[in-house]
Amino acid sequence: MATAARRLLPTLLKTVAPGGARGLSTEKAVGAASVVGSHTAKWMQDTSKKSPMELINEVPPIKVDGRIAVCEGASESPALGHPIEYICLDLEAPNVCKYCGLRYVQAHRH
Repeated sequence: MATAARRLLPTLLKTVAPGGARGLSTEKAVGAASVVGSHTAKWMQDTSKKSPMELINEVPPIKVDGRIAVCEGASESPALGHPIEYICLDLEAPNVCKYCGLRYVQAHRH
């Protein structure tokens, strides 16, 4: 049985990873990176539109009564948001959600 497995191993490797046991080709990964880079460069040239960070910075910090803020992202439907993020508001400066960039601040500092 072991000899049959040794005989079939090269054939199995060819079917699992095209091009031998090399796996994913670096040519495909580099090609995808250049597409993303050119898309980003094209988007950055258009100065008539605001960047996502400029848009999110226009939203004033959200005041929270407690010491912990809970951010889900989308306000209309949780399905459109991001994983729940619990944000500690012990500092005086607004704290930022790492997923969507919304800022939270404690309403009543004690």
